[in-house]
Amino acid sequence: MHFKSLKVFCDVVGWGSFSRAAEENEISQSGASQMVNQLETRLGVKLLDRSKRPFALTPEGEAYYEGCRKLVQRYNALEDQVKTLHEEVSGRVRVVSIYSVGLHHMSRYMQQFLGDYPKANVRLEYQHPHKVYLAVEKDQADIGLVSYPRSSRAIEAIPWREEPMVLVCSPAHRLAGRDRIHLPELSGENVIGFDADLTIRHEIDRVLAENNVEVRVVMEFDNIETIKRAIEINAGVALLPEPTVRREIEAQSLCSVPLATDELVRPLGIIHRRGKELGITTRRFIELLQTERTTVGHASALGPALGSGADCTRPECATAENGSASRDRAGGQSEQGHASARKQKQTVGS
Repeated sequence: MHFKSLKVFCDVVGWGSFSRAAEENEISQSGASQMVNQLETRLGVKLLDRSKRPFALTPEGEAYYEGCRKLVQRYNALEDQVKTLHEEVSGRVRVVSIYSVGLHHMSRYMQQFLGDYPKANVRLEYQHPHKVYLAVEKDQADIGLVSYPRSSRAIEAIPWREEPMVLVCSPAHRLAGRDRIHLPELSGENVIGFDADLTIRHEIDRVLAENNVEVRVVMEFDNIETIKRAIEINAGVALLPEPTVRREIEAQSLCSVPLATDELVRPLGIIHRRGKELGITTRRFIELLQTERTTVGHASALGPALGSGADCTRPECATAENGSASRDRAGGQSEQGHASARKQKQTVGS
């Protein structure tokens, strides 16, 4: 029996799709279907119940899949090991990441990894948080990169790094240019928030509640990129991980103000399927990520990128800082017209 048939069967089950499994193995969809049919004929049992939509594993199929999945994993790890016996990493690592981590961190890591191991193959996909866990659990990816990582019976989570949260606002906002801000000062502010079902929203709400801070959430989104766009039009402020706004700070389209507390950080983690034998290429990639495992530093103690206070170089920020002592809360009324803005959602990623 050809090993590829076992891999195709595992991919069909893992992806829940004949077409995706065929694409993964560079064969036609009919070819993938034929391989599964041949396995069923050889075994004399039905592995898939095709009368259901989507198809489901039969009891025989479940037992066969579990055995084949482990066999395929061990074979891939063995092949990877043999290829690297002469100290050359040339295997493949499949990485699935939440959008904000992938967009703001992975480019430099991939460039460095492929520079160190030019024969390696890295495949990166962006997904929503729950789909990252699902992809790793179903062996559609070797590792996942998530925020607020959690272990389970099927998933093992490895701490990676922590990102301090900062207040992000438009350069025209009255808080732009502040050296730092205490959480109680945000009471009554118009806030662009994360969707209520996201862990980062739960954590922000928890810390605000513990500090008796009540804000007005005028918009909700499930991804940082759209939140930043709303802040740029001065629709409100937001609490975001500092590394995710560096590009806008450099472009002077946003300002960030350090928080006078270390209560708000976003932990990032690396997840992989528990008990899975990771290939040498995957292990080398994890090692590279862990070279920067330490905390990214609290926002108020960051180096030259933030200076001694708010990170903003536009003239509006200097004006805001110089005149903040003479302003009262009424100075921010021009922004409050946005409070009636309809809550918006965008399903791009988180």
